[in-house]
Amino acid sequence: MTRNSHLPLTETTTYVLLALTQPLHGYGAIQRIAELSNGAVKVAAGTMYGAIENLLKLEWIHEVPSADKRRRVYELTAKGRDILQQEVQRLRQLGNLATQVGY
Repeated sequence: MTRNSHLPLTETTTYVLLALTQPLHGYGAIQRIAELSNGAVKVAAGTMYGAIENLLKLEWIHEVPSADKRRRVYELTAKGRDILQQEVQRLRQLGNLATQVGY
């Protein structure tokens, strides 16, 4: 099996994809990332909106209808879920390897 050319993902991209497993607007995703990382990862607004733009182009996320017309809400597409699953599997394998060699 050949590895996806998009892997490995950056830490920021991985966190954005994890956050957008549920529908969220950009600021909500920033808050969710802080929550998921116990405050260790802080994504700036400019970084978030740049990531959203790139993920939309890759078709890993898409905009979903929102009752709040002032905020755009996004969530993962099937392609996005697939790439996130591949990255999680890659990280698990790496963790298992580290354990095998004593780390």
